[in-house]
Amino acid sequence: MAEKTAVEMKETILKKFAEVFGEEGAKAYFAPGRVNMIGEHTDYNGGHVFPCALTIGTYGVARKREDRKLRFYSMNFDHLGVIESSLDDLKPAKEAGWTNYPKGVMWAFEERGYKIPCGMDLLLNGNIPNGSGLSSSASVEVLTGFILRDFFGFDVSNQDLALIGQYSENNFNGVNCGIMDQFAIAMGKEGHAIFLDTADLSFEYAPIKLENAKIVIACSNKKRGLGDSKYNERRSECETALAELQAVVGINGLGDLSEEQFETYKSAIKDETRVRRAKHAVYENQRTIKAVEALKNNDVELFGKLMNASHTSLQYDYEVTGVELDTLVEEAWKVEGVIGSRMTGAGFGGCTVSIVKTDAIDSFIEKVGKAYKEKIGYAADFYVVEIGDGPVVL
Repeated sequence: MAEKTAVEMKETILKKFAEVFGEEGAKAYFAPGRVNMIGEHTDYNGGHVFPCALTIGTYGVARKREDRKLRFYSMNFDHLGVIESSLDDLKPAKEAGWTNYPKGVMWAFEERGYKIPCGMDLLLNGNIPNGSGLSSSASVEVLTGFILRDFFGFDVSNQDLALIGQYSENNFNGVNCGIMDQFAIAMGKEGHAIFLDTADLSFEYAPIKLENAKIVIACSNKKRGLGDSKYNERRSECETALAELQAVVGINGLGDLSEEQFETYKSAIKDETRVRRAKHAVYENQRTIKAVEALKNNDVELFGKLMNASHTSLQYDYEVTGVELDTLVEEAWKVEGVIGSRMTGAGFGGCTVSIVKTDAIDSFIEKVGKAYKEKIGYAADFYVVEIGDGPVVL
């Protein structure tokens, strides 16, 4: 499907903003979505991740108000109309729906001592598939923080925007997410993925040079809710395993262990399921380190093999894939010209990411799409994506 250009999106949202809220004094913004190339469920285990920002994301138009009122409108949920709130009422509410994300960021700014002097009108339009696991919520969070900084001159860096977004998601929206999504979005750089050590937030940009190949995202269209999925359960299984290992070896996170060390000490973990969960965290971290090394050596084939191994580990050791994602990946592996394919995001629905040779993309979409629909009963959507920058004023 042809994406609108940023210029066309800007025109569309400004026009809609004028219809909904009136013409004067509005500014347009963009924050990307992200995809993680490898390093899944490592970010809360003190390991490495390797995400990149995308050229699809969340577009926003905002304008300051004279009062403390907040008025929200999303073109993705236009049936909901304008949702009103106030800076004096920054607390999560089920009926507030998607507006809990921007409100959470406003709350988190105030928690840090950045007082927001006046309300705003905010219109959003995302071209990230909803519920896809490409981080539409983190995109909204970073976008909101970016707008607040631009409006009120708050002294916060892009890295702070990521931390504030994560804080709001953890403490306002009750999703125990790691830092990766917000970090990848706030710190995105065109043509590069971010090799991030989540233990200390040290990072480097690694160029993604895919000669004659592209990144293709397949969206399973199986909806999932992060907060009520098995995400928090996996997290606590890893925390328990870590505590058991810490009784025998001095580590701060599962990401501190090499594969050999894990094999040496794993008998300290008292439950077979937790052994597999911890094994995934340790081995996936090492795969991510090797994958970045492979890219530096221009070895895209090895990068693809590590992606495949990542999926297998997520399927059997971490058990977060499900029949939809497994079908997309297993069908991808059968197609000539696929360098690597894996689930990406939290799992249980959402998306897969594949590196596909350019001349094989059409047959990839056709074959995988056909097999998926036959097996699952509804269609998947495919997006050929580019790696883009972080948040911007349009």
